Amino acid sequence: MVKTSWVATLMRVVLGILLLAHGISKFQMGLGNVAAWFASAGTPGFLAYIAGWLELIGGILLILGLFTRYVSMLFTVMLLGAIVMMKLPLGLLGNGQMAGYELDLAYLMLTIYFIFAGPGSFSIDKVLFGKGKAAA
Repeated sequence: MVKTSWVATLMRVVLGILLLAHGISKFQMGLGNVAAWFASAGTPGFLAYIAGWLELIGGILLILGLFTRYVSMLFTVMLLGAIVMMKLPLGLLGNGQMAGYELDLAYLMLTIYFIFAGPGSFSIDKVLFGKGKAAA
């Protein structure tokens, strides 16, 4: 039980760090530039602003283990949208110029895991709300 809880915590923190890094990257590029790139790929540009803020704030919340299930639900919707709207035509491994949806799929599976299994025992959710039992 303790090993499972540590693994769940480690997965949550690493996912949070990776998504936070994606958010920081969007802000460094400039959300307007990211919106223009989204639009050039056929995706509504305003979604860049939503994705940037979600990755930034949601990544921090995942690292802390705060509102993990809700944040994971938002990321699940975002990742499904990214796969369907931007990455699916590129294929699983990409087209040689852009990455495919393999990484998005891995992130998606982790967010789905946290929706159902919770954040693990080592989280603020567990401390504040008594939630987050380790997955069996």
